[in-house]
Amino acid sequence: MAEDQFKNRKILVVDDEERMVRFIRLNLEHDGFLVEEAFKGTQAIQKVRDTIPDLILLDVMLPDLDGFEVLKMLREINNVPVIMLTAKAEEDDRIKGLELGADDYITKPFSPRELSSRVKAVLRRAEPLSGGMHGLIEVDERLKIDFDRREIWVAGELVKLRPTEYRLLFHLVQNAGWVITHDQILSKVWGYEYRDEPHYVRLYINYLRQKLEENPAVPKYILTERGVGYRFIDYRKKSI
Repeated sequence: MAEDQFKNRKILVVDDEERMVRFIRLNLEHDGFLVEEAFKGTQAIQKVRDTIPDLILLDVMLPDLDGFEVLKMLREINNVPVIMLTAKAEEDDRIKGLELGADDYITKPFSPRELSSRVKAVLRRAEPLSGGMHGLIEVDERLKIDFDRREIWVAGELVKLRPTEYRLLFHLVQNAGWVITHDQILSKVWGYEYRDEPHYVRLYINYLRQKLEENPAVPKYILTERGVGYRFIDYRKKSI
């Protein structure tokens, strides 16, 4: 059965293949999830408004709107976690989905175990963080962070981070001044089951730099330690 924290979480499955939807429903319900179904993109958008799911499994190939169009529309409404369902050979689709705001992807065909593991991992990443990072953190005059309020201010403007970006920033700032390895970041932010997917780290570090750095090509907050990992500048030393 699913971990107690995930029991009765609502999952919206969006796929035009009825056999695939039935396969996913049976396995997720076995794990204690509640499942809603949609077979078209427009239907999925309406279901999100009506049922407010905790997570969406979204196929790329749909009969009306494709999954990328649906994802764009979803991201205008809210930040509900989205896992894209893609064909095994379509690597470009996986990258495109992540760049548009998907939280993860699963390649077809997949096993019930992989499905459950990915769903739980993404739901865990959307959970509130704790760990002693309280109050306003003034990195410098330009960057201010309040993890209690989930607010990031850059040059006086409030910047919106997706759940995974927020979680990554939290762990970087929590260990400011220290180098965190790729494996440590994958374990802390994505979960142990993602240990063989280092491209996630590079991709999301780039997303954070695009949103936080004045010049992402020459970062001053999130520094690369080549061959090892990444380090957030030690703002406590006021050395920026």
